[in-house]
Amino acid sequence: MASFSTTATLGEPQVSRGDEGGAPPIFGGGGDGRPGRGLPDYPTRLRRARLGLLVALTPVLMLFVSFTSAYVVRQGLPTLDPRTNQLVRDWIPVKLPALLLVNTVVLLLSSVGMELARRQTKLAAVAATARPAKEVPLSAEGKTPWLAMTIALGLLFLFGQWMAWKQLAANGFYVATTPSSSFVYLLTGAHAVHLMGGVLALLVAGLFVLLRRPVTTRSIVVDVTGWYWHFMAALWVYIFALLELAR
Repeated sequence: MASFSTTATLGEPQVSRGDEGGAPPIFGGGGDGRPGRGLPDYPTRLRRARLGLLVALTPVLMLFVSFTSAYVVRQGLPTLDPRTNQLVRDWIPVKLPALLLVNTVVLLLSSVGMELARRQTKLAAVAATARPAKEVPLSAEGKTPWLAMTIALGLLFLFGQWMAWKQLAANGFYVATTPSSSFVYLLTGAHAVHLMGGVLALLVAGLFVLLRRPVTTRSIVVDVTGWYWHFMAALWVYIFALLELAR
């Protein structure tokens, strides 16, 4: 028995608009966070960026957990003195410079400024998704000194750390002087390197503001940088407490 089949070409789905059809709405975020073709909306992009930051921070956290474990274990380990051929304790506590406490206050103040900048740019992004970006007040787009203040305080913190290292060297504690001084330089140096990455991210966020990139894009960059910066501030408080109390 012969069978017959027909082929038909399906066009783009239409929705009813009176007597005429039209393409169904496509929901997604454009450059300003409003619906557009092919791009996720602002909340989705923000969630993905935060998830990526969380994944990136996991190995950083594990690195400092391993440093902490080695620091605590090394305190109780004796070493062999080649002159007497006996096991001796060579852990000499290092007196930390008072400048490290000042640096802690500076970093915490920078974290406050970072949070103010993050919240302001987020409010501007939410406003941009609700109305045209050109109707958003310039003050709401993040044109505040908070971001610049955070960058300045971050650089001041790094300069203060360098001065603290110079004070340690002036007191006779170098990297290889004692195991305890080695850990002081290791922990503070590793933190400083990661904080430099935060400063670079802040500079990128500032460049986005100068180039007047879409407000939602700027908000995402500032938001992710802000949470990274808060993590670095909390990590430094932990390191400072570890070096001060567990020595």
